[in-house]
Amino acid sequence: MSGGFFTDAGALAAALERGGVAAMAAVHTTMEHSAQTLKARVQEGASGRPGPNVITGRYRASWAAQVTGAGPMVVAEVGTNAAQARRLEYGFAGADSLGRIYHQPPFPHLGPAVQEAGPALVRELGTAVRTVL
Repeated sequence: MSGGFFTDAGALAAALERGGVAAMAAVHTTMEHSAQTLKARVQEGASGRPGPNVITGRYRASWAAQVTGAGPMVVAEVGTNAAQARRLEYGFAGADSLGRIYHQPPFPHLGPAVQEAGPALVRELGTAVRTVL
């Protein structure tokens, strides 16, 4: 290890073996925090322009974050089951299933939040793992 960074795969493997349990707990905590932060940013982006306007608040409230872990893998999922999500994010032009014609522009709110959250997540994960190793 040099300056807080591993340059040798064997040294990283040995450190992970020693601190694996603590590292996984730190990763899980970091993923929980990051997923909740991403969810909040998506909801903020879905609170008016340039994102979609709020009408009832149900769409914004439909977003959820869940973190699961099994063995050495931790997965965070942020999403919604709202039917209008894809249409709001990407827009829609054409006829819907009832034959109504729409020319709805996109109101991106998920994509910008993910773009902003990605680099922060990488930094936070690196800090969490380095702290316990």
